[in-house]
Amino acid sequence: MKFSLAVYSAPHSSQSAASALRFAQALLAQGHQLYRVFFYCDGVHNGSSIAAPPQDEFDLVGQWQALQRQHQLDLVICIAAAQRRGVLSEREAERLEKPAANLADGFELAGLGQLADAVANSDRLVTFGG
Repeated sequence: MKFSLAVYSAPHSSQSAASALRFAQALLAQGHQLYRVFFYCDGVHNGSSIAAPPQDEFDLVGQWQALQRQHQLDLVICIAAAQRRGVLSEREAERLEKPAANLADGFELAGLGQLADAVANSDRLVTFGG
């Protein structure tokens, strides 16, 4: 079965983002396909490269990155929600004349059309947070 996920919560504000990661890991381990993970609203913080959890805490951003590398996942951050919350790629930081970018490797910025595409090309869309 082909799944897509929508993550609406920041990495450490609730269990939702961690639950999404565990769900993604489990479905891939069971042989399902993960078409796309779309991060929206406060969920865009899951793609911030400047998140720095203490060493004894779970590094959710790093775990998303590891899963992306292992499975070549499509991790998409909503560009409008990201700009509002200060999560910027190099290109967007330059375009908006901001001093720095902080989009983590393995994530990409795109519009809501990518969420619609995920719905159209997946058997199930599972949402986390909101």
